[in-house]
Amino acid sequence: MMIRLQHLTKKFNDFTAVDDLTIEIKAGEFYGFLGPNGAGKTTTIKMMVGLFAPTSGAISINGFDIQREPIDAKMATGYIPDQPFLYEKLTGREFLYFSAGLYKMRHAETTERIKEIADLFEIGSWIDQRTENYSQGMRQRIVIASALLHNPKVLIIDELMVGLDPRSAHIVKETLRKKSKDGIAIFMSTHSLPVAEELCNRIGIIKEGRLIFENTPDALHIMKDKYDGKFESLFLELTK
Repeated sequence: MMIRLQHLTKKFNDFTAVDDLTIEIKAGEFYGFLGPNGAGKTTTIKMMVGLFAPTSGAISINGFDIQREPIDAKMATGYIPDQPFLYEKLTGREFLYFSAGLYKMRHAETTERIKEIADLFEIGSWIDQRTENYSQGMRQRIVIASALLHNPKVLIIDELMVGLDPRSAHIVKETLRKKSKDGIAIFMSTHSLPVAEELCNRIGIIKEGRLIFENTPDALHIMKDKYDGKFESLFLELTK
């Protein structure tokens, strides 16, 4: 398994944010992680990328335990946070070189990858401007580009579509579809039910820190027909 969460629990004093969560994701699988606000989605992701330590349980990324082998686990991971962070006095190109350095990429390889990814995300006309001048959508494109720069085995996404215009959203979705087909394991938290239906081949729903549903979109289609045929109605029923 590329991603393995085993009996994962996170407590903040007496509050349990994530409660005995077990999920396994194979190479090439696109997993959608849904739930209402405060359900534990971002807390789960922050444990997966090493920003929070679990209270109990274990996390394995590409075969490496995130607590015992954090560098190896992180080298295999691309992370897209819900709020894109950039060093605003750097240009887009400088930020990508900085990101590549964190993953110990060679300079020649980085130069070639930046060219490829600038073309892919259509950021060539902006790449040499300081990121402080970027729109929200352009900032998000650069952050996604930096997460994919080192060809990670695992991609962890917290709210993909923040600030993306329709053109940017199309580019990003098509890129992620291809990456999934190429064998990357993708774990995506989202509030967008249509995006989850469109992209994911398995969906988990979390409520109050516990996984209450996990199945394929096809199974969801069958279940939602019991309501008014809408995923939104089924989601509201499951999480009420």
